[in-house]
Amino acid sequence: MLDTEPDLSDFSQIDFTSGAVAAVSGGSDSTALLLLLKDHLDRTAPATKLLAVTIDHALRPGSAAEAEAVAKLCAERGIAHRTLVWSARKPSAGLPAAAREARYRLLAEAAQAEGIGLILTGHTADDQAETVLMRHTRDEGRGLVEMAGRGLAGMAPATLYDWRIWIVRPLLGVRRGALREVLLRRHVGWAEDPTNADKRFERPRIRAALAEDNGAKRGDDAMAMAARAATEREQLGHRAAALIGSFASRPSPGLVRLDPGFAASGDAPTAVYALRILLAAIGGVSFLPDQARSEALFNRMGAGPLCATLSRTVVDARRAGIFLHRESRDLPAVPAAGTVLWDGRRRITLGDTSGVFLIAPLGAAGAARRAVAEDGTPPSLVRAALAAEPALWREHECLGFPGDSGAPAAIAACPAVAPFARFLPSFDLAPANAVAGLIGAPPVPALPSSRHSAG
Repeated sequence: MLDTEPDLSDFSQIDFTSGAVAAVSGGSDSTALLLLLKDHLDRTAPATKLLAVTIDHALRPGSAAEAEAVAKLCAERGIAHRTLVWSARKPSAGLPAAAREARYRLLAEAAQAEGIGLILTGHTADDQAETVLMRHTRDEGRGLVEMAGRGLAGMAPATLYDWRIWIVRPLLGVRRGALREVLLRRHVGWAEDPTNADKRFERPRIRAALAEDNGAKRGDDAMAMAARAATEREQLGHRAAALIGSFASRPSPGLVRLDPGFAASGDAPTAVYALRILLAAIGGVSFLPDQARSEALFNRMGAGPLCATLSRTVVDARRAGIFLHRESRDLPAVPAAGTVLWDGRRRITLGDTSGVFLIAPLGAAGAARRAVAEDGTPPSLVRAALAAEPALWREHECLGFPGDSGAPAAIAACPAVAPFARFLPSFDLAPANAVAGLIGAPPVPALPSSRHSAG
């Protein structure tokens, strides 16, 4: 059975050196999180900077009043508070996902403005059970590796946002009812979001099902399923990272070579998983390619020469190795101002606001002048990979890659691990770090755990 009382040991494992942002909507879960966190910090590290942030999505008439109630609660307890409003135009479809993205973006901006590197959310065991059951419903009919290895793991205890700030969920093992008991004992009220009961959305439908007679057992079963799947996902990730470390190399920018032995490693499910991660990273896409199509591609890789495309990545298998590079279609040209995530593959920063510069692909002509093949890498593949790499342009003049003598000094480019660039669950640290090392991206920031700070 799940815990029936809040366990503060999760707080004790977190390193609050850089302070903490608590995401507080005014609902019971996040309100309890704030009070429990404040108690913990008052006892153990009273000088820690604590900021409560409420995101007003401006989707309901009462949302502003709920934010004001949180502000009042924080003022009574001496907690700094900010309300941030999602003022952008709301999409007609995919509203929950868009609201989630806006929420984390605004929370990260608030944390960064205060020099804080940690966000805490009040997700509970009930939220985890709902998430797992939602994914189970969607994943019915998929392969066993896909179901057990990824989707059914649910929410991770920690997720890295934008490769720079950790989002931690310390209450994933605590039931919502236990948190409400804490609030009732303290005579603290909370807001009830009516959208939580709106069955037009998937989560409220699952929540209603869990409130039925057998709901408690279904919730416990879902949590047990999540725990097993999380372990399997982490183990699969470690094996995939080992394969990437053993068989993958980068002979030139934008080009990854897999040793032919990769297709005969003896662990096909792990090799397919590693291949899916690499395809997404090289292609600059956020989601791993389809399991079945990836399996079919992997089987063809072991059967002889081929040239195929999946997830915007060209797979060219020949005697010299299996080569992966970005296909030449649909490469973007974007203004080079501020920081942009170009093609999902590069974070590029240019300290220029004149609007005269573009980040666009180098192109075939530029690649032909620059391509240098080493270690037996086919020159045609080096040229194809370089042609899809980002370069700095002014009108029709190519100024070269960031760092070139002709490029402005104030430009910087950093590879991004596309499938994990926005959200990296702690389940996937091993393969994310393996790909980061392969393509020259920065390593994953350390988990915000006291174990790390203690060395």
